[in-house]
Amino acid sequence: MNAMSVTVATTPKKRRKPGIPAYLIYETLNGRPLYRRGYHDVLAGKKKPAEIMGSSSLQAALVAALVMFIGRTINRKRYLVVTNESGIHVDRGNNLSNDIAIFDKSTDLSLTNKYFDTPPKIAIEVDVNIEPGEFVGKEAGYVHEKTQRLLDFGVERVIWITTQPRKLFVATPTSPWTTQNWDVTVPVLDDVVLNLAALLAEEGIEF
Repeated sequence: MNAMSVTVATTPKKRRKPGIPAYLIYETLNGRPLYRRGYHDVLAGKKKPAEIMGSSSLQAALVAALVMFIGRTINRKRYLVVTNESGIHVDRGNNLSNDIAIFDKSTDLSLTNKYFDTPPKIAIEVDVNIEPGEFVGKEAGYVHEKTQRLLDFGVERVIWITTQPRKLFVATPTSPWTTQNWDVTVPVLDDVVLNLAALLAEEGIEF
């Protein structure tokens, strides 16, 4: 496998805040721990940790529909599809999560009890799972910085799906990043394309 160039992070590294349990960290991006959305309520005793750990019903339905669609349309002998906030270990300061990731089985891919350390070809995210108010640029800043880190690691396409507003954000290292409505067809992998609005209609998912 060819060596990959990785952009050196310029964001100053930050340690975990005192008094905040490590289980409330969703991921670490450019040396910065990012906390799960709603962690303030856990610290204040308003919610239990389990109430912010899981996906919302809408997010779970979207991810499930996408995984089933990808599973029946891609070449599964060549590609591996994973979900459940699969962990990606980029380097010491970057441990990221993907809602859905598609790996090429021909790469140096191994399945262990640790995070993946090989970049997926495709990363798909559904909504933002961190507390955005503490990130410079809030949700947009987080989405852009995480996307760039994934592309620098070797991911070929990053797709973000947001429910408020209903948009598709697609980024590749060689083309301008684009934002589309759900009813616009976008490429996923090889000859597989996605029209999210049509997929949800086919699955009978309304909200």
